[in-house]
Amino acid sequence: TVVGFTVPKDTRVFVNAWQIHRDPELWDNPLEFKPERILATPSKWDYSGNNFQYIPFGSGRRICAGIPLAEKMLMYILASLLHSYDWKSTKSKEADLSEKFGIVMRKSTPLLAIPTKKVDKSGVPA
Repeated sequence: TVVGFTVPKDTRVFVNAWQIHRDPELWDNPLEFKPERILATPSKWDYSGNNFQYIPFGSGRRICAGIPLAEKMLMYILASLLHSYDWKSTKSKEADLSEKFGIVMRKSTPLLAIPTKKVDKSGVPA
């Protein structure tokens, strides 16, 4: 029995993380893009799978095996891209953050950005 529902033996149960992350009982304005929600108090929103209000990488035996590598590489790669390139959007308007439903979530309108290699005053690439 799970939350009052009887689940037959050998039934596969899928956790809908998408819906959990958009539950208005857990989040203020859940459909609004506000990364500072997570960044402001990192200890509150631990993504190791122990806080079931925030499970972007899964939980338990099926948690993403790449989390330790991602933690080590994310800032390095992001800093390298921002340091080495100037980025321009292909459109002048704000990015459309709406989603398209499928097996995995995708953006309805792809975000296209054009990188241009930065060069210093001597003409040497940064």
